[in-house]
Amino acid sequence: MKTVTFGEVMLRLSPPGHGRFVQAPSLDVSFGGGEANVAVALAGFGFDSFFLSKMPRHEIGQACVNALRRYGVSDRFIVRGGDRLGIYFLETGASQRGSKVIYDRAGSAVTTLVPEEVDLEAVFDGAAWFHWTGITPALGEVPRRMLEEACRAARRAGASISCDLNFRAKLWTEKEAQVVMRPLMQYVDICIANEEDAERSLGFRAGASDVEAAELDEEAYFGLARQLKKEYGFRAVAITLRESFSASMNGWGALLHDDRACAEPQRSTRYEIRLVDRVGGGGAFAAGLIAGLLTKDNSREALEFAVAASCLKQTIPGDFNLVSVQEVENLAKGSGSGRVER
Repeated sequence: MKTVTFGEVMLRLSPPGHGRFVQAPSLDVSFGGGEANVAVALAGFGFDSFFLSKMPRHEIGQACVNALRRYGVSDRFIVRGGDRLGIYFLETGASQRGSKVIYDRAGSAVTTLVPEEVDLEAVFDGAAWFHWTGITPALGEVPRRMLEEACRAARRAGASISCDLNFRAKLWTEKEAQVVMRPLMQYVDICIANEEDAERSLGFRAGASDVEAAELDEEAYFGLARQLKKEYGFRAVAITLRESFSASMNGWGALLHDDRACAEPQRSTRYEIRLVDRVGGGGAFAAGLIAGLLTKDNSREALEFAVAASCLKQTIPGDFNLVSVQEVENLAKGSGSGRVER
């Protein structure tokens, strides 16, 4: 099955291990971005994965294209042009010291991509799914116009459309986000969020949960899913549940409200993860949910597949989730001991 994602890939620069920016004599180089992470994971799950974006023609842009190709993502709809690739610097936290991200992405190539540069009918011809995140419209007016045209083309093609709300405070304010995001929800079939995203992007609050104190009011999350589904008519709502005990240890799970399968929201298995790299965990969940909804027998299996896929991603350095369907299914079925496979 053909899947399409649209967004920005950035150059990721990180001090080795858990080093700090101010002490790093060198930086590790990789690539990542919310939508690209989904594209890579879906390719790894066996889908025909296409990524819509724009990247410079120079060698750094080519290195990024090569990284996507390496993991099976098609570059057919990556437009080449613009002056620069966005950059983000990541300092990986440990224990009580949190991770830090610094962006250097203003004026990146994807912010100049306009619908006239792309044959959107070809992009979505035969597509089963289109995925985008709230990061893309936060990049400016031009990406917003491109995104809306892509959503319209995906709708005409009969593709399912999912959105991970992904609020980024360093890109826009809550007021700006809600003005833009609320109207875009008319195109969305599957909404993916956490408690912060739902409140800041759409104005819906999840009760008295305190994720930083690792205290989750699960009934409030169930209520949030019901509210979102009722307000926007989503086919399904998925909410990730993270308990942050520290930068090194998190509780992880999710719920899915798909009333075609079950009248009440369903809660997944809960995992305790000793984090290696939590960046990309949300994209891994989204990709797992898309794969699950397209291939599994029911939404419960899709939810468990998504949570297990994301759990495994957070044990892997880098943005991309480099796991197989079999590895995810093994964990979802209860094989999480971490024993050596011989």
